Amino acid sequence: MKVAVVGSTGMVGQVMLKVLEERNFPVTELIPVASERSVGKKVKYKQEEFTIVSMKDAIAAKPDIAIFSAGGSTSLEFAPLFAAAGTTVIDNSSAWRMDPDKKLVVPEINADVLTKEDKIIANPNCSTIQLVMVLGPLNKKYDLKRVIVSTYQSVTGTGKAAVDQLNGEISGNENVEKVYPYQIFKNALPHCDVFSDDDYTKEEIKLMKEPKKILGDDTFNLTATAVRVPVQGGHSESVNIEFENEFDLDEVRKILSETPGVVVVDNVKNNEYPMPLYSEGKDEVFVGRIRRDLSQPKTLNLWIVADNLRKGAATNAVQIAEYLAANNLV
Repeated sequence: MKVAVVGSTGMVGQVMLKVLEERNFPVTELIPVASERSVGKKVKYKQEEFTIVSMKDAIAAKPDIAIFSAGGSTSLEFAPLFAAAGTTVIDNSSAWRMDPDKKLVVPEINADVLTKEDKIIANPNCSTIQLVMVLGPLNKKYDLKRVIVSTYQSVTGTGKAAVDQLNGEISGNENVEKVYPYQIFKNALPHCDVFSDDDYTKEEIKLMKEPKKILGDDTFNLTATAVRVPVQGGHSESVNIEFENEFDLDEVRKILSETPGVVVVDNVKNNEYPMPLYSEGKDEVFVGRIRRDLSQPKTLNLWIVADNLRKGAATNAVQIAEYLAANNLV
């Protein structure tokens, strides 16, 4: 299968190549694509070096699949051109997620919505993916009424420059370029992405809208607060879930432990709970601190952690590609 990776030099793009290799996706021809200034440079895949090509040349090569991780404006401009050439695009930006004509997919939850006609498929926001991996099976059983999520998001969600800022501040480099309005070392910023007119950030709005589309259910309410923390890799979420129906804690743990891609780590007597430190480099979504909300009935508290560059981005995109290939949709 001929596969283009658009944004192959970026932080997520590099992980895309790694995940394609690790999962042994059937790539017969790799087409790495990046900005004009990177054309002609090399990227490594399976111990081989591949030359980065321009967007125009990649479209002309008519790949079967193009996995995009190059930003929303790039996707808006070029994804339709790939699609017009017959390529199926899996896009990691926010450009197409809420487009009513585009599918927003987490394979374990709603891959069955995909058809051969879907030429541009949206990969959800990193925080959304790990959230719906837990909400999906619980909604089927108990019926969601209201969800309150607070995120603790790593600097890798912003990109390499943010990692450089954190590491520069840790080492005492006062001249490090700042991508955040304040220092991130020894700090927590309740500010992920830009603020909208209603004083929510774009990240919070994504979290409030995307799960409803993925679950195909707009009957529940969801609100979010997104916070950037000085963690190098892995997003964490504190989630409060009110259900329409009563639940049993042991049954909740059983449902989640039987959900593909979810790992329950919930033994507080032995200090076992999910942490970003142990999620880094892994594809699973980890859930723990599962307990009743003692302040009101039919309400659950839990803690979700996942590697935002892998399941939150690259792995989910590759899983979509795997589903397309396995079901002859490309």
